[in-house]
Amino acid sequence: MFRHSVYLLFLLLSFSCGNEQYGDQDFELSEEFKNYWYSGKAEITSYDLEQARYGEIRNGEAVLIYVTEDFLPKEQVKANSQNDENISVLKLNSTKQFTTGIYPYSIMQSCFYPLNGEQHALKVSASVQEWCGQVYMQLNNRGDYVIKSHSYFQGEADQEINMKERNLENEIWTRLRLDDENLPVGEFQMIPSFEYLRLSHKAIKYYSAYAEYYTDGDLNIYSLEYPELKRSLKIYFSRTFPFTIEKWEESYPSGFGENPEILTTKAVKKQRIKTDYWTKNSNNNLPLREKLELN
Repeated sequence: MFRHSVYLLFLLLSFSCGNEQYGDQDFELSEEFKNYWYSGKAEITSYDLEQARYGEIRNGEAVLIYVTEDFLPKEQVKANSQNDENISVLKLNSTKQFTTGIYPYSIMQSCFYPLNGEQHALKVSASVQEWCGQVYMQLNNRGDYVIKSHSYFQGEADQEINMKERNLENEIWTRLRLDDENLPVGEFQMIPSFEYLRLSHKAIKYYSAYAEYYTDGDLNIYSLEYPELKRSLKIYFSRTFPFTIEKWEESYPSGFGENPEILTTKAVKKQRIKTDYWTKNSNNNLPLREKLELN
């Protein structure tokens, strides 16, 4: 709580933003953006989840937690105090919980996306826990990507990979909240979501992807396909600021055998609140979970 308070006080007192280069475009955080994201509160959205796993659809819950933080560029962790070298980031913690038969799954992914005009995430991590064991994967952006992965599965135990900086699927979820007009489209190379790579036991590498960005009714849609993986992702988000994510769909082969059936994971918004959740850790705050319709 102390760390959040110091950080938020620093932002409210000293945050400023000038024109910076973002790809080939001028980049500047709008007053609307700063008023929403530097208010001292996080945005928390709950979703009904239908998760494909082992060839069946499982019911569960997903939560997206967005918050701005001050980030130490060298250590690549959240800063406790003010420093001119700190980088302001939009952080997303994405969680899923569902059950496969007798045992539960818990998945969390984190993305730290810079708000200074740089194009790619500074850090991405993911963990998966279930009764068979746990896996953890982390990327640090140090000019090139340094990726470390740890798993209890044979052939995946401990890996360290260096890769050139390119597009990351995990960062799309923060990029579209910041600048929906500058999402990657067309054909390009991308690292799929860390959750998908670990659940599907796929190699950690760039895959050919094709993306489109269009509107349907009152929602924007970012559509992403990986032909080699037979996988697609659609993120549905509001057409106006703050570009809230209303639902998503992810399809890929799920199950066993040589030609497993393609199943679709779906998440649909239940409730959304803004709160300084790090101060809401008392039993008296349990009604906030009820407000989010979380079990």
